[in-house]
Amino acid sequence: MSGNDGNGAPLEGADEADGFLPAGADDEDVSSDEDAGDVELAMALLEEELRQAAAVLDPVPDALRQLALDAYALHDLDAKIAELTFDSLVDALPVRGVTDPPRMLTFRAGEVTVDVEVTEGGLIGQVMPAGSARIEVLGGPQSARPVMVDTLGRFTSDTPPAGPFALRLRTGADVIVTEWLRA
Repeated sequence: MSGNDGNGAPLEGADEADGFLPAGADDEDVSSDEDAGDVELAMALLEEELRQAAAVLDPVPDALRQLALDAYALHDLDAKIAELTFDSLVDALPVRGVTDPPRMLTFRAGEVTVDVEVTEGGLIGQVMPAGSARIEVLGGPQSARPVMVDTLGRFTSDTPPAGPFALRLRTGADVIVTEWLRA
C-alpha cells in the first residue's frame, strides 16, 4: 500500500520506498546506513546480472578486447608522433612493368626522419640522423617486436607486418611513435 489519505498524511502501511516512513516510526528509528547498504548491494547484484547477460547475448570479440588492451599498454604520453610525409601508395608515380612494387614510407618528427620499405619479406629502413636508436615494430594483437639498428641507422625486420602496424623509436631521451598504417 502506498500514497496518502488526501490530506498529505501517509496511509497506514505505506513503506519508506514510497517516500514515507511506516506508521509510528520517526526519522531516528530508521537506520539510513543499513538501507544505503542494502541499496548498494542490490545495485551491485543488478550490475553483475546485466554484465553477465551482455557477455552471453553480445560478447566483445576476443580480438577486439586484445587490441584494446594492447593499444592501452602501448600508449606513450611523452612520445612525439612522427607524421607520415610520403607514402608510395599515394604519392609515387607508377612504374611501367612493375606489378607489385614495395611500399615506401617516410615519417618525420622534428629533426628525425625514418624511411621504411615494406615488402613481403619484412621491413627495411633507416633512421636519420644516424645514431643510437632502438626500434620496436608495434602490431595489433601481437606484442612489440624489437628491431636492431646499426651505427648508420639502418634496420631490418624479417617478419612482415600483418594488419595495422607502427614503429616506436627510442633515441636517447626521446620516444617517437609513427602513425598506424595497414601493411
